[in-house]
Amino acid sequence: MFLAIKEIKREKLRYSLIILMIFLISYLIFILSSLAVGLASQNTQALESWDIRQVVLNKNANVNMSQSVLNGTDLKHANLTKDEALLGQTPVVAKSKNRPQVSAQLIGIKKAQFIYQDQEIITGRKANNSSEVVVDQAFKVKGYQLGDYLQLNNSKKKYQIVGFAKDAKINIAPIIFGTLATWKTLRQGMPNMQASAIMSRRADYRNNHGNNQTYTIKYFINKLPGYTAQNMTFQLMISFLFVISLIIIAVFLYILTMQKMHNFAVMRAQGIPSATLIKATISQALMLVIIGVILGLLAMTLTAKLLPAAVPMSFTPEIVLSGTIGMMITGLIGSLIPIRSILKVDPVKAIGE
Repeated sequence: MFLAIKEIKREKLRYSLIILMIFLISYLIFILSSLAVGLASQNTQALESWDIRQVVLNKNANVNMSQSVLNGTDLKHANLTKDEALLGQTPVVAKSKNRPQVSAQLIGIKKAQFIYQDQEIITGRKANNSSEVVVDQAFKVKGYQLGDYLQLNNSKKKYQIVGFAKDAKINIAPIIFGTLATWKTLRQGMPNMQASAIMSRRADYRNNHGNNQTYTIKYFINKLPGYTAQNMTFQLMISFLFVISLIIIAVFLYILTMQKMHNFAVMRAQGIPSATLIKATISQALMLVIIGVILGLLAMTLTAKLLPAAVPMSFTPEIVLSGTIGMMITGLIGSLIPIRSILKVDPVKAIGE
């Protein structure tokens, strides 16, 4: 450790450049990880807040809730309890005077069921009738206020915003909570339609009668349009960044080790064991990584505070922990590459010189 600190102090510019590159890579890893988690959560915010375990859809809907329709016959054997809720979903475009249009998902629900009862309202109140709606807080960011009247798609009917809900997004789109009657009016599908899906908080719930098909929430989420592809893309990018950081750390340490081979030979001739030199190299690499990661964390914290709420970024403790550990492991592996050269150093050459 002493040798590592001494050398860093002596070669400030050289090691500052290494720290700069580690800082930039760690900063980019934190940003991409936060964006990946933020976007993923916007796909599933509502489902997670409802604590759903099983989803029942029409088996011909390709595991897509907005395309699913359940009629009276499909619900004949539903066996609904307090842990089940009927839900209707359809995409809509919300319009209001002097407000921007918003693409959203209308979710029709029943007042007696848990989705309505467990709504977390951050401003206003829950809807009491079919002329009132509760909307996601994203509408607030767009300039909508309590008391504004919405028109949905081409419908002439107006719906008053009476509340803003927390974490009410599905498939990245903000949710408008209305009644099942409103959903039926806007959906205009087959006769006798009752809902798009049955949501259950029971892991053992099953309803595969007739056209019904039951899916686990994990399977349903993975089938959300673009969800899996989006997550895999971010994971691949982050993995490449770790590989790049490994290469950069390894190359720089190898070059520095080669430049110090004469010094290592002299120290070996003086009786300093190879283990001491190896420890100094590893500790030096870890110190550089720690400083770079700390700077990356500080920059990321500042970025998270300055970015507007519209940016789907979620800088969580899990990201901090996984990113830091990942960079530490990368630095450790990179520091092991020059060790072979240190072990092969010849003290006789130093004595001869």
